[in-house]
Amino acid sequence: MAAQFGRRLRKGAATTAVAAVAVAALSASQAPGVNDHGRQTAADATPSPEASASDGSATGNSPYYTDLPPLKSPNPSPSTGPGPGGTGATEAGIPATVLDAYKKAETALREAKPGCNLPWQLLAAIGRVESGQARGGRVDADGTTIKKILGPQLDGNGFALIKDTDDGAYDGNSSYDQAVGPMQFIPSTWAWAGRDGNGDGKKDPNNIYDAALAAGHYLCRNNWDLSQQGDLDRAILSYNNSREYLNLVMRWLEFYRKGTHEVPDGAGTLPDNRSDDGASPTPTIPGATTPAGSTPRPGPKPEKPATPQKPGGGGTTTPKPPTTPPGTPSTPPATTPTPTDTVDHLEDAGTAKLTAMAGDTFGKRISTRAETEAGKAVAKVRVRFTIVGDTDTTFTGGESVATVATNSSGVAVAPALQAGEKTGAVTVRATVVGRTVPGLDYKATVTERAADTLARTGDAALTCAPGGEFANQVEVKATYNGAVADGVAATATLITSADDATASDKGPYFKDADGKTVRTLTGLKTDAKGLLKLPKLYADDTTGTFLLRITTAGGATLTVELTVAAAETSSPSASASPSA
Repeated sequence: MAAQFGRRLRKGAATTAVAAVAVAALSASQAPGVNDHGRQTAADATPSPEASASDGSATGNSPYYTDLPPLKSPNPSPSTGPGPGGTGATEAGIPATVLDAYKKAETALREAKPGCNLPWQLLAAIGRVESGQARGGRVDADGTTIKKILGPQLDGNGFALIKDTDDGAYDGNSSYDQAVGPMQFIPSTWAWAGRDGNGDGKKDPNNIYDAALAAGHYLCRNNWDLSQQGDLDRAILSYNNSREYLNLVMRWLEFYRKGTHEVPDGAGTLPDNRSDDGASPTPTIPGATTPAGSTPRPGPKPEKPATPQKPGGGGTTTPKPPTTPPGTPSTPPATTPTPTDTVDHLEDAGTAKLTAMAGDTFGKRISTRAETEAGKAVAKVRVRFTIVGDTDTTFTGGESVATVATNSSGVAVAPALQAGEKTGAVTVRATVVGRTVPGLDYKATVTERAADTLARTGDAALTCAPGGEFANQVEVKATYNGAVADGVAATATLITSADDATASDKGPYFKDADGKTVRTLTGLKTDAKGLLKLPKLYADDTTGTFLLRITTAGGATLTVELTVAAAETSSPSASASPSA
């Protein structure tokens, strides 16, 4: 969560009557758990297993701003002036660069993960709650915040306990992690969720373009469809595992869906109340707003609970004398270890050899078992699988990180791997979420695309006269195990003979871009349908039968006969004898 916006003001109802009006208004129009269509929403949502601070949540469950959207809808599109729109018009304004970043992120996700259905208004709602839209749009021309936005250190004192994971690289704190940037990512999450949204070659959590795109991908993981309320709830809870947070984000999402407008960078409104203030959010109602520049009066202090009475109204209850002598230290209550606390190590659970061709899905999946020191399986432990190193191989869904809970046998099975185009070794590391035990590395191999069969697509004879041009081009189709073999590398060579695969120095030939004679073509690839059409063939003055050999990665080979022969000429008819 962002640091304080200068001197943070706390809103309060001027009188108890105003507070009562606010509560009544909220109950009638925007009560948590019910939206404008009357459907049930966040209030009854149960946090999903994916949602926990120790599970690499975006914010580490850091504090957030609790200001509620105005009761008055910004629809139709509000004006930027003070007018009758009141606070609704002000709150609906989003700084220009920040708004542009949200919309660009939505566009990118629409192409990368169309099934997610991410609305940019969701990013705006989270950006509002996390940092007040990058402190009211205080960003430079590239979208980087003028000053770093840092949440409190997560030292377990009122917050989650997350010890330093980045050596202070992002948050400047080498003891504990802090949420960073306008979308408030903790460093350990940014390490795998970070994206380059502005194309400058860097992944900077302080840049609104990078942070917005990262937030979009984060919310779209696990094949969630955000047009479905259940998946939307799970995605928001995974960002910050709090029902109050879920309700608040949903309220801002609905508000922004009804209308927003662009305001200059640096001119956005700043929130006042934060979830760690100890002050509950105060609704904005017509006629109860604080004039600009004035200091709001604190609301009424909560009354102390009445002293318990004896049954029958016999006055206060006399306290019992202490059972332990003064000065004796109290014994802390015993705590029951969680399943994660009992994990001593990870073991491979029978993972088979992991090999796939580029572009294919791996047929086998990684299986890991969590065990105690005595070798007993531990269920309900979250295991994180991370693809490390320079590779474009991902899990299905396009992510490089997946978290899976162990089953009753203590086994967690990772999602299937999707091979990229980079060939070679790939490392997948399994670690226990919330427990420091050695990770377990798995090796996978991505091989080049291959074909095992080549066949001509036509059967026309390939003939040519000396010094001429072959009428038909050679086209072949590549398959692998009977399926189309697309993107397979191939080579075509006019060979010397069936027993000598070296390039011939006479007979048919291809031409390069400069028109020069070429008898070997490299760098060829089959298309999406497994087809490969060779360039035109030409013939020199040598006649005879020649061989064209095509080979592919994977060992497929096809030899095609080419004939160069002079055109047949008809014999002249016998001359008639001269007449007498």
